[in-house]
Amino acid sequence: MTTHQEDDVTPRIPAAQQTHAPPQTHAARPAPAAPGLSRRGLLLGTAAALAAGPPAATAAHAATAARAATAPATAAAAAARTPKVLVIGLDGTMLTRIKDSGAPNLAALMAGGLTAASSLYTNPMAGTSSGPGWSTIATGVWPDKHNVRDNNFTAPAFAAYPDFLTRAETANPALATYVVASWAPIADTVYSGRVDTRAATPSAEYDTGTTARAVARLRDGNPDAVFVQLDNVDHAGHSSGSASQAYLDAIRGVDAQVGQILTAVRGRAGYAQEDWLVMITADHGHTPTGGHGGSTWEERQTFVIANGSAFPAGSVRHDVRMVDIAPTALAHLGIAADPAWGLDGTPIPALVPDDFDALRPQLTGRVDETGIAAGVLGFTRTAPAGWSVDNSAMGTGGVTEWRGWSFTTDEFWTKTQRDQNRELNVRSRNVFAVADSDEWADRTFQGNYDSTLVSPEYPVAGRSSVPVTFTTFYRPDGVQTARVLAVWDGGTPVEVKSCTADTNGRQRLDLAVPAGASRLRLRFRYTGSNNWYWVLDNVRVG
Repeated sequence: MTTHQEDDVTPRIPAAQQTHAPPQTHAARPAPAAPGLSRRGLLLGTAAALAAGPPAATAAHAATAARAATAPATAAAAAARTPKVLVIGLDGTMLTRIKDSGAPNLAALMAGGLTAASSLYTNPMAGTSSGPGWSTIATGVWPDKHNVRDNNFTAPAFAAYPDFLTRAETANPALATYVVASWAPIADTVYSGRVDTRAATPSAEYDTGTTARAVARLRDGNPDAVFVQLDNVDHAGHSSGSASQAYLDAIRGVDAQVGQILTAVRGRAGYAQEDWLVMITADHGHTPTGGHGGSTWEERQTFVIANGSAFPAGSVRHDVRMVDIAPTALAHLGIAADPAWGLDGTPIPALVPDDFDALRPQLTGRVDETGIAAGVLGFTRTAPAGWSVDNSAMGTGGVTEWRGWSFTTDEFWTKTQRDQNRELNVRSRNVFAVADSDEWADRTFQGNYDSTLVSPEYPVAGRSSVPVTFTTFYRPDGVQTARVLAVWDGGTPVEVKSCTADTNGRQRLDLAVPAGASRLRLRFRYTGSNNWYWVLDNVRVG
């Protein structure tokens, strides 16, 4: 079995010199009913989605509107076609370098569908390595749930959080599922024995063998859901670095293999009666000089390319995460996620921008921060419509960007200072709100950090209770407080939650509505003095 390379191990050798265990295969179940059998899909594939053309960026709100406008027509078409899923993982591949390489097949997928750059965690959640990356993609949960922290797979929680093909088999055993990978642990460990066929390509065949197996299965078989992993870009990254010509050449090489796989899909006898969703992704990035596993922005890079008629041609989103791949694939197969599964991901078309996301066009560059490149636009202290920030008790001075609640992005905020756990804010999406007393205190200041984020008023008349949900990432330290307060009909704020421990996830408060109350406003008050931070995102009431 080939050991997948990381920074501290021997680089993967060329295919001609490799040794690798024979492919692991498992008895295939009988093929499902013939193409044309109606199986309702939530996403829709189309041959036109593979047409070439230059990508054109669109805002998240515009993309959402476009999807809504086309939903009636596409839903009718879905009922008449059999949904199929193809996910291709390109190990160690960076989206920026795909664009630089001029890879025609990947460019065509982007031009005909959705492109979304995303970013990873770092230690202590997990290293930017292949084990955590592919496990996150397969399961739809972050490493603090699936518990794969490196390439050793010491104690994975796959029983609680299985891969999406296993979930598909459990929901509908008639589905034909297939995995083929150049890196053996994907087929041997990440995807379970419930998958109909798993193949770890022998090292001597490397990506050429993986491509041939995928092409043969797609051309000659009748799979419903397929996962393919190609490895050579990662090999080039380790050998030469992501800034090298060799890395670009490797991307063009894997692009040709993606083209072969797509040709096999389009050449299927039943293709016209099939509804294909194609997604392309990566497990991590690479440093310019080569390697990954650390916490640099380059190592933390991943992406999602999604091609199907539910995705407007040339569209770009900023709220998509790698955990969304698994639930998107399941939704396309007609399998709704059970809340009890505890997935972190959401089917991409179901993502709804929040109020903070509307601030993206207003984001500006650095003021006092020095670790952020001048061209990175990523913060504003101006609240979105209906929201406000109360800094009446806030100290003076400090770093401008973080003087009271601010609105920022993962790239901007994590670049303020690496390895202080800001990279673990993986459950926030796009633009989020942050109160960061640690960064604020990096310049001369007087007084304490005391800032309150104030929500719009929400109607609650006639209700006995109202749910309040929000995504939060809270890191406590010393004399620091984080309180959620409810204000009913403009009255005295009442504390409904106090954060006291590390928290990273979705929170729900079920608030009892006082008799006769008709309006609710929320106040999120953070106090401290050179302590840590509190992140809020996706606040929903009702």
